[in-house]
Amino acid sequence: MEHIKDPVGSRFEWMSTDEIAEFQSERLRESVAQAGKSPYYAAKFAEAGIKPEDIQSREDITKLPFTTKEDLRLSYPTGMLAVDPEQVIRMHTSSGTTGKPTAIFHTRQDIENWAELMARCLAMVGATSKDVFQNMTGYGLFTGGLGLHYGAERLGMWTIPAGAGNTARQIMLMKDFHVTVIHATPSYAMHIAERMLAEGDNPKSLELRIGVLGAEPYTEEMRLKLQDIYGFKVFNSYGLSEMNGPGVAFECTYQNGMHVWEDSYLVEIIDPNTLEPCKPGDVGELVMTTLRRTAQPIIRYRTRDLTRILPGECPCGRKHIRLDRMIGRSDDMLIVRGVNVFPSQIEEVLMKHEWVGGNYVIHLTTVGAMDEMTVKVEISKTSFDGSIETLRKLRDHLQKQIREQVGFSVHVEVLEPGSLPASEGKAKRVVDEREGR
Repeated sequence: MEHIKDPVGSRFEWMSTDEIAEFQSERLRESVAQAGKSPYYAAKFAEAGIKPEDIQSREDITKLPFTTKEDLRLSYPTGMLAVDPEQVIRMHTSSGTTGKPTAIFHTRQDIENWAELMARCLAMVGATSKDVFQNMTGYGLFTGGLGLHYGAERLGMWTIPAGAGNTARQIMLMKDFHVTVIHATPSYAMHIAERMLAEGDNPKSLELRIGVLGAEPYTEEMRLKLQDIYGFKVFNSYGLSEMNGPGVAFECTYQNGMHVWEDSYLVEIIDPNTLEPCKPGDVGELVMTTLRRTAQPIIRYRTRDLTRILPGECPCGRKHIRLDRMIGRSDDMLIVRGVNVFPSQIEEVLMKHEWVGGNYVIHLTTVGAMDEMTVKVEISKTSFDGSIETLRKLRDHLQKQIREQVGFSVHVEVLEPGSLPASEGKAKRVVDEREGR
């Protein structure tokens, strides 16, 4: 295998502010031209009267139209593909507001660039080829598993693709192979710690020194608690499948904001209502444009995540801008166990069945350190025969279907007609009682 001389892309990592600006302008021109090769953007640019040559610098970004999750969904399956299909070597998907996912495509070079970004992130928090890395997130269509996996291998780490779940095995692997770095959701990291403590085992007995946590929001208080329980340092990360997945932004050892890799992403912060740029330092919606992706460049993607660009420079010396923690979303998407879930996805499953009534509630709680979702739904009056066995069978059926839709197990309570409070106005479909929400 050919030796990778610069596995973490140091030439990009330590760019000066001027070099970043020049590189972004150059790459934006190329990305717009590449995006225009896709059916979706070809039509979009023509509709807006935009030609690739109209974009000469990164300041011209405002001339371009926004892209939304709905655009990605409507362009499914290949409307945003900008290369010949034979150049695609991998596809990931993310959930959408209906049964159709959004598909994200990668060429071989796209995958190499993503691995480089992830290696750069891991190196930035202090990981090296001497570390043993255990990846505790899902593989497959979900981007978190493979993204971190390729980055860890690119950095030369001993990589254990443990995947999600099976807590007893996770603990065994960490102990037997002297794991020093883990990747997990914060709630699962806490769950593991609580499991160990309940069994009389001390999480500090592990050899962990770095915890890379993401895929769901968590507070600084949660970070400090995890650091105290494990005795390691916890680093926040940010990513979304439309921008590759993990590796978009990462904290450094100073833990004071997430560096966005500006060689790969152009960042804007806009007012989600007016769509105008926010003043420096103000909280707004994060908008991102890919700069180094070939198969599927995405222009001005509205992430719906609310954050701000932190002022000043980081003591680490990197000049890439830093994002504050995500403080919420400008839409109604829920994040449960690191998975994006829309209430409409649940409704889509429920309303397919004639025997389901029109009233339902999605109830979110925290049990231990894990998110739990309970869907409470009424059976229709004409379908209820008074049998407990009937309710049990219908519950099991719905649980299976919803699990297939959202990707994790949920609890379903099938209730008699009239059991849930009737709404006289806009129905409150989500009751979120999770800790810290």
